Amino acid sequence: MSIADVSNLFTFCGGLGMFLYGMHVMSDGIQRSAGEKMKNLLGILTNNRLTAVLVGALITAIIQSSGATTVMVVGFVNAGLMTLTQVVGVIMGANIGTCITAWIVSMESLGDAFKAMSPTLYAPLIICIGAFLIMFSKKNGRKDVGNILIGLGLLFLGLDFMKNGAGEYTDLPIFTTAFQLFSANPILGIAIGMIVTAIMQSSSAAVGILQMLASTGGVVTAASAIYISLGSNIGSCVTALLSSMGTTRNAKRTAVMHLTFNIVGTILFGTVLYIVFLLNQTLRVAPITSVGISIFHTVFNIICTILLFPFANVLVKISDIVVPKKEEAMEQKQDSNSEENAALRHLDKRILESPAFAVEAASREVVHMGEITLQNTRLALEAITTQEMDMVQKVYENEKTINNLEKMLTEYLVKVNNLSLTDHQHLIVSNLFYTVNDIERVGDHTENIAEQVEYMINNQIHFSETGKKDIQDIGNTAAKAFAYSIECREKNSKEALRKVINLEDDVDTLEEDLRAKHIQRLSAGECDPSSGVVFLDIIGNLERISDHATNIVGYVRDEL
Repeated sequence: MSIADVSNLFTFCGGLGMFLYGMHVMSDGIQRSAGEKMKNLLGILTNNRLTAVLVGALITAIIQSSGATTVMVVGFVNAGLMTLTQVVGVIMGANIGTCITAWIVSMESLGDAFKAMSPTLYAPLIICIGAFLIMFSKKNGRKDVGNILIGLGLLFLGLDFMKNGAGEYTDLPIFTTAFQLFSANPILGIAIGMIVTAIMQSSSAAVGILQMLASTGGVVTAASAIYISLGSNIGSCVTALLSSMGTTRNAKRTAVMHLTFNIVGTILFGTVLYIVFLLNQTLRVAPITSVGISIFHTVFNIICTILLFPFANVLVKISDIVVPKKEEAMEQKQDSNSEENAALRHLDKRILESPAFAVEAASREVVHMGEITLQNTRLALEAITTQEMDMVQKVYENEKTINNLEKMLTEYLVKVNNLSLTDHQHLIVSNLFYTVNDIERVGDHTENIAEQVEYMINNQIHFSETGKKDIQDIGNTAAKAFAYSIECREKNSKEALRKVINLEDDVDTLEEDLRAKHIQRLSAGECDPSSGVVFLDIIGNLERISDHATNIVGYVRDEL
């Protein structure tokens, strides 16, 4: 191998690196720029599959990887954020959305006809503008645009480097023979597409390299490009299949549906086109352009979605057959034996693929933790009246679950905080840290109340009817304030925020009045002195619960 050959190899490898990194930087910039809008996509997902198709296409166009979208979808299903009904449409849309990269890459072929329109010519200028925006702009929105421009410029430069590195060798007999072989043997062509995509974990990158080779000359034939493109669609499923290992049965079914959809589409198109190529050998060996590959890639995915859309339920049933139901029984058994699995609902490491969705998932899990804590607080209040030891023990058990949730949520939030977030997302994550701490403190105060109830049961201490009513009044008010604080966190509700502030004032007033009244009852001998400390301790804990509710809505107010 000569020095020139080594230089060309290094040039190709460097170009590949720039191409992949450019895709990553551009995707990261688009995600940051889209930020809150991406988060809202979860909210518009309904059982309307057509809507789900559009959402799947949009998310993938932003992330630029159908495999990454499916990995996230597996995470959503595993975390209970999405149902299988919604998933089918998103998967179909993901294949359409991934075509955007192919069209960006095909812009390079414009330079063949109009040199002045070649993206490679402007790539250095695009990178320069992007760098200036990042370095000298104070607004994060402009910095995100800078990242998008730098990513786009690197993508085009990478393509140019790959073209220059491989250009001298595409005319070699080995290249010509290889693509003729792929043209004649569809299974081999599909297999090559699958393998390359599985290794690179990106069908966009695999198709992009194919487009680069097509732009260097007539070495890539129509049949070989089509078969390799079909294989790349199947290869994009590998990442999601690997990601689904160790997940719930429905999450595994999601990955299987993605694979089934792409296999069926490949068989349908592959069979029809194989017959067409048999009847027209000239078309089979005809060279294809980069734009031609983009057109086929887009038409294939759109037609597949149109053809298979009416059979979405069939895909769901196939996944039900492929993934045995015994796995679901095993999951339920594991969940019943695991406090963590039983408590955790929305967190999944796969969702970390998208910062916006990761923040939303963490927020939902914080709300879930708040709901569990609220139920426990109400249980403790009921135990004051009933004086049942079983209720007290249940409060203790729930508190362990709350502590586990706090630990797992904190660890997850640390991971989310290390992602590429916007300033507003960083603020939300910081406030979620504080909110988790406040909710955990509410759990501690609830446990304190349960301990006082246990003390009353063991020492046969009873409140007067007036004392019981007073406890329930302040307890219900404090619990209501905490409930509205969780609603405020979940819905960003200004109305709930106002209610919490008003209720907290009511609790403060009640706490002062009840403390004074109880001291009067003690002085008048109307109440057992041994119950005095218990009463004051309980209303003190309830007052602090309302304080934490006020803290929680204060964080939300900062985000509005």
